[in-house]
Amino acid sequence: MSKNSETLANFVVEELTKSNFCVIDGLLTKNTAKEILTEVKLLYESGIFQDGQLSGGLTASEKSEKYTEKKIRSDKLTWIEGNEEGASHIGDLLLKYDSLVSSCSRRIGYDIQGRTKAMVACYPGGGTGYKRHVDNPDGDGRCLTVIFYLNENWCTKDGGVLRIYQDDDNSHIDVEPLFNRVLLFWSDRRNPHEVLPSYAPRFAVTVWYFDQEERRMAKEKHKGVGEFGVAVAM
Repeated sequence: MSKNSETLANFVVEELTKSNFCVIDGLLTKNTAKEILTEVKLLYESGIFQDGQLSGGLTASEKSEKYTEKKIRSDKLTWIEGNEEGASHIGDLLLKYDSLVSSCSRRIGYDIQGRTKAMVACYPGGGTGYKRHVDNPDGDGRCLTVIFYLNENWCTKDGGVLRIYQDDDNSHIDVEPLFNRVLLFWSDRRNPHEVLPSYAPRFAVTVWYFDQEERRMAKEKHKGVGEFGVAVAM
């Protein structure tokens, strides 16, 4: 591992340990990030994106309300391995993810041996978002969420901020979905979060990393959990 890679891994471990999340700006060169954005936009324009499905856990207050699925989550998405035609730069991003997470794995208390495919998603604007939820409330194996944002010239009026709620539930951290920004956070109940309404197209590439033991136990307990059950070797 190079010195720069080691420094970055140390930063990620420290931030996750201290704050339960970590923000990295400028992980890739601007040109590389633009190449990924170009691929993502072409995939979106091809018509392969579908409505996002509910899988994470809603908080108690939300469970008591009569939401339709669209009112809870209104993004469009597709799942990418990174070796498909027209997705090579997304594949390079996944390799970057894997290298970083592998460097951190043992020091963050998890045995990470695999991940999901990449969820390439767009909130198309018009107030679309994702209500407060937890990615992995019930031990499905996902331990770390990693998101890469692809929103050039983002400004406050565009919305789409990811809001992470703090322990006391009365405070929160807002993470702006800035171009070439990476957000990492624990996938469990330590990080209830939501995507606030987006008023401009909002693109991101998300991957969830599995803890090997929790995933093994989840597979024994449940059969077939969609893309979250598809492990990609690192």
